[in-house]
Amino acid sequence: MSDVVTNQSEHHYLRLAELMASFSLAIDLGMGQPLEWVMRTCLLGVHLSELLGLSDNERRQVYYISLLQHIGCTSAASWQAELFGNELNMSPVLTLDTKNPIEALPAIVRMAGQGQPLPARVGYLYKALAAGTGAKDELSLIQCEVAGNLASRLSFESEMLQALGQIFERWDGQGQPHQLKGNDLTLPVRVVHVAHDAATLQLQVNTETAMKTVQKRIGRLYDPAIAEVFLQAAPELFDQLDTESSWDTILATEPQAISWLSQEQFEDALFAIADFTDLKSPYFAGHSRGVSALAEVTAHQYGLPESDAISLRHAGLLHDLGQVGISSSIWNKTSALTESEWERIRLHPYLTERILVRSQAFVPLINLAIMHHERLDGSGYHRRLSGNMLPLTARILATADAYHTMTEPRPHRPALSPDDAATKLQQEAKAGKYDTTVVDAVLSAAGHQIKRPRYKTLSGLSKREIEVLRLIARGLSNPEIGDQLFISKKTVGHHVQHIYNKIQVSTRAGATLFAMQHNLLDTLDPSL
Repeated sequence: MSDVVTNQSEHHYLRLAELMASFSLAIDLGMGQPLEWVMRTCLLGVHLSELLGLSDNERRQVYYISLLQHIGCTSAASWQAELFGNELNMSPVLTLDTKNPIEALPAIVRMAGQGQPLPARVGYLYKALAAGTGAKDELSLIQCEVAGNLASRLSFESEMLQALGQIFERWDGQGQPHQLKGNDLTLPVRVVHVAHDAATLQLQVNTETAMKTVQKRIGRLYDPAIAEVFLQAAPELFDQLDTESSWDTILATEPQAISWLSQEQFEDALFAIADFTDLKSPYFAGHSRGVSALAEVTAHQYGLPESDAISLRHAGLLHDLGQVGISSSIWNKTSALTESEWERIRLHPYLTERILVRSQAFVPLINLAIMHHERLDGSGYHRRLSGNMLPLTARILATADAYHTMTEPRPHRPALSPDDAATKLQQEAKAGKYDTTVVDAVLSAAGHQIKRPRYKTLSGLSKREIEVLRLIARGLSNPEIGDQLFISKKTVGHHVQHIYNKIQVSTRAGATLFAMQHNLLDTLDPSL
């Protein structure tokens, strides 16, 4: 891996395997599969690699190719939804032999318009049949290109990217995009081909079906030598999968030395996750990046500490990740949504939480990211929080998201002009949905001229004073505050006195109450 260290230090705090395991949960949702499906395919590939006696480097490639192979899934979601009605109902495609019409055509008939009324199903079936079995080849080309781009931004080296580019090839040379054949495919890719289909079929149907399918496809989709080793050990391999914890095991089985990401690489990864999210619909293109940037600038406008600005930048990139678990047929719908469809949309912050909550590196960002649809009057979702339950950074993110969304086109309306979006946001603030001072700050950050004074609630506190106030409220003594912020006890004392004077209190209890009332305790650093 290029420039990725193999020992943790103060500058390298996130394991690559942990990042990819979290990312894989988003891929599960984006493909309409049960959580940990990708991890199961990865673990089966690693276990099979061990039986085959692959080298450490080859096992590492199997490990990461398995986790990466569907990273381009959101890139074709809208096209699939338009063609079949719901891209999340296309599980058969995952293991489909499209070169076998006897297998492919019945699967297409089953998938087209699944769950729709008969007239709608007929329409989808017509479109699907018109696209033909070549639709999967087109899908493969789209996903392959996007997967290579995203993987390169996750710091994977050229050898890994080259192997990832072969994931839709076949042993018989009838795959995509270069029709590579036999041993022209790298050994790790050939292992992944068997492991992916076997793990998926075993999860969807049963072990017997998985084994029969692999047997039937030997010499066409799969390397015969690898398939034979798998078939000999399949029952034991599946028993092992069913008894181990996927998350814990996936981290424990990372081949070779543990790889750690630097802060810069972590940021690059967050931007890749944002783009992965926004590919879900053409209406979302650039949304997460835009919200992230606007929220960060607003934090600076508000005079918040740099740590808050960074947290808002990161949370902005992650906030809509759960959208990948909702069908593009809903996101792209031009007519009014049904109540059932709205219920699914209201779930996307919850899905973001489920994707990220297992990783300790993401935990500090989760509560902020998932509150972007909460509203001050309690009318938001998914937790219906209100008032003082919404910290300042959450109010900023929610307002930045709302403004940015208004200025983007949606299937049911054109984009609002910046001025019209500002007017609408101010009206909704007056109605109690948003904090008026936060609205002022967001609009100012977006380039609007705001006439009335802003940010009175901060009482002129500096960024450092806000940091000290937070620690006061957490019960730390002056020496402890100094140790936390790397300043002297005397300097802390000066800050405390200035804080008391500005907010007109004389005790720590009074300072704590002020911080609580003005939502200044929403630090995302778990040590504070």
